[in-house]
This record gives sequence, C-alpha cells and structure tokens, in this order.
Amino acid sequence: MSRILVTGSADGLGRAAAQALLAQGHEVVVHARNRQRAQALQELLDRGAGLVVGDLTERDAVRNIAAELNDAPPLDAVIHNAGVYRGPAVIPVNVVAPYLLTALLPAPRRLVYLSSGSHFGGRPRLDGVDWEGRSSGSYADSKLFVTALAAAVARLRPHVLSNAVDPGWVPTRMGGPHAPDDLDLGHRTQERLAVADDAQALTSGGYWYHERRREPHPAVHDEAFQDRLLGTLAEETDTEL
Repeated sequence: MSRILVTGSADGLGRAAAQALLAQGHEVVVHARNRQRAQALQELLDRGAGLVVGDLTERDAVRNIAAELNDAPPLDAVIHNAGVYRGPAVIPVNVVAPYLLTALLPAPRRLVYLSSGSHFGGRPRLDGVDWEGRSSGSYADSKLFVTALAAAVARLRPHVLSNAVDPGWVPTRMGGPHAPDDLDLGHRTQERLAVADDAQALTSGGYWYHERRREPHPAVHDEAFQDRLLGTLAEETDTEL
C-alpha cells in the first residue's frame, strides 16, 4: 500500500480521491487551507487519514507543510489537486505551490498535477506574470504552466512518474452543479496514476483526460519553455527544483 498526499481535499475532486484511496487501503494525508476547513475532513480523519494544514497562497505555509511531511514517513505519491479558478490566488495556488512542494518533497516517486482543458487557451509567456498574487491571475495560463511543470519534472527526474490530469468540467464547487462531465472519471484518473501498476499508469510525462492520454498544448513539451518556466519559478521562490 502507498502513502499519498492529496492537496485541496476538503471537498470536490480532492476529497473524492482521498475517500477512494482510503477505501482501497492506502495511507492518505489530506490537506486543508485552515483549521476551519479541516473540520470538513473529520470523517476521513476518523478513518485513519493524516492531516496537514496550510494556506497554499502563502509560501511560508507551503514550506511548513513540506517540512512537516519530510519529518513524517516518506510519501510515495502526491496528487497536486488544489486549484483556484479566479482571483489573485490563481497563480500562487495553481502553479507556485505545486512547484514548491515538488522542490521541497524529494521522496515521492509519483506526482499528479491538476491540469484543465483550459490550458489550451493559455499563453506561453512569462513576462508580467504576478507570481505573488497581488492581482488576479489567468486560470488558462496557470493550467498551461502547471501542465508544463509536470512534463518538465518527467524529463528532469526520470525515476519519477510525473503526469498532468484534466478532470474535465465536473460538478464540484468550482465547476458548479450543472457541469456536464463525470465526477467519478475526474478523480479516478488521479488515483490510477498515483497508485496503479498497469503499463499505462507506469508511464510519465503524459497529459490525461478520463483515463486516456491526449496531446497537450504544444508549449507543454517545449523544453526551452519548460526551462524558462523552471528558471523563473526558481528565481521567484529562491528554491531550485
């Protein structure tokens, strides 16, 4: 059985993934933004899940989460599920936090990043991006960046299985009650890539939608763009991958 961190697991896709992985017998660490949000996770904690708390918009909080996890038994996988659709938290939560956790958690052999079909509308330009979240960020850009991050990690860490998952437009708090995609398929791909041993799940560098690999935005596999993104994030956070 595996030990897996699922960020943003108080509701939606993250909670569904954590519930399913616990039901399969895995050791799951759930995450909430603050203690108030963590109260929603009591059912999972009662079933044996571990808990980390920290606001992913705050870099010091992300560092504290990483330090706490590095002092605990090593993780086998991280599902970077937490995401924000609009507002100033978009870039810090969707891009900077998963980058920092990837850099600061050296042990996991499997990494799953939350992408979106919106990444096709993202712009592979880094100038002028507000990495600190003082102003509203572009959701499409953030998803292009994090999908490229997943591909870059796959290239630079060949011993790690790193993939991006587009869960579709699913009926979560973010997607709304009338979203047309299948919620189960949305989180099932995350779980599979985090723990399964079939040949497809043991591949790296993919962009996945409903358990199938698809071709992402051309910039995702542009190594020059990947390197610029990693260099910018390293400079911005004073933390190299």
